[in-house]
Amino acid sequence: MNVGERIKFSFGGKEKEGVVTRVFPKNVYLKVDFPKHPGKIIIRSLAELEGKGPERKKKEKPKKAKKEKAPKEKKGEEKKEKTAAG
Repeated sequence: MNVGERIKFSFGGKEKEGVVTRVFPKNVYLKVDFPKHPGKIIIRSLAELEGKGPERKKKEKPKKAKKEKAPKEKKGEEKKEKTAAG
């Protein structure tokens, strides 16, 4: 992989094409033209682009069970029940 080389990579579930601007031992800087942001620099790992490393995965958060709440009584209703009973 050399500076100035065109590379296709995945971005947002789609294929994008970028030009290599810098190469480091573990990372690659790509210059990509987006519709509203031309010349944006994106950093990708070298292993991800060459297909040797694992793909990025989103971490799934464990879902918490919702507690069922008992319906709240209004303050005015409590007073009415006490006066009617007594």
